[in-house]
Amino acid sequence: MGKFLEETELAALRHSGKILGEVLQKLRDWIAPGMKTSLINRMAEEMIYERGARPAFKGYRGFPASVCVSVNDEIVHGIPGDRVLKEGDLVSIDLGVELEGFYTDAALSVVIGDGNPLARRLIEITERALYEGIKMVRAGNRIGDISHAIQTVVEGEGFSVVRDLVGHGVGRALHEEPQIPNFGKKGQGVLIEKGMVLAIEPMVNEKGYRVRVLEDGWTIVTEDGGLSAHFEHTVLVTDGVPEILTPWGEGMVCSDA
Repeated sequence: MGKFLEETELAALRHSGKILGEVLQKLRDWIAPGMKTSLINRMAEEMIYERGARPAFKGYRGFPASVCVSVNDEIVHGIPGDRVLKEGDLVSIDLGVELEGFYTDAALSVVIGDGNPLARRLIEITERALYEGIKMVRAGNRIGDISHAIQTVVEGEGFSVVRDLVGHGVGRALHEEPQIPNFGKKGQGVLIEKGMVLAIEPMVNEKGYRVRVLEDGWTIVTEDGGLSAHFEHTVLVTDGVPEILTPWGEGMVCSDA
C-alpha cells in the first residue's frame, strides 16, 4: 500500500520525486522537431544519474530503456529508438526514479512545435483529469472517488479513459497495491489512508478506450488509431491536502477549495 511512517523514508521519497519532476520539466522544455526518441532516453538517463539516482524503468521486467516515449496513437510503454519527432506530434513521456530504495513515477504529454489543436485539447483535458483525481486523494475517501473524478472530466469532454491500464501504489517498489482505475463509482474500492503513496495516471484516448499491444511486446496503442495522452504524479496521502511528490513547472495545484 506504499505506507511510509519514518520521516527518513519520507525524505528519501521526496528527494526521488524532486529529481523526477526536475528531469521531466527539462525534457518537456527541450524536445523539438527533428529529434530522435532515443536522444530523449539518453538525456533522461544522464540527468537522473547526474543527480545520484537511478532510472527505475531500465531493465524493469525486461524493459530495454530508461524512459517510455509514446507518440500519437501510442498510449504507454513506447520504446525509444530511431523514430524522428515531427511538428504536431503528441508525445507522452513516462519516467520512474529510484533513490535509496524508494520509487517515484510520473508522466506528462506535449505537442511538438505548433499546431495540432486536437492534440492540445486532449492534453489539456488529461492534465485536468489528473488534478481532479488528485483532489480526491484524501484519507477517508476510497479509490473509486479518484476513479470517478477522472472519468467524469474525461467523458464530459467527449474523450474516453483507457480501461485496461491503471494507476497504482508506489514507494518501496515501482508497482504496489492498490490498483487505481481511471473509471469507477464514488465510495467504492480500497479505503485511502494517511501515509499511502499513490501513482495517479489518467490515460485518455481521443476516440474509443480499446487498446492493443504491438509486436515488440511493450508498446500499447489505441485500437482505432486515435490519439492518446498520459499524465501522472506520485502523491502522498496526508492529513489534509495531498502532497504531490513529483512536481514540474508551475502546473496546477490542489487545494481545499
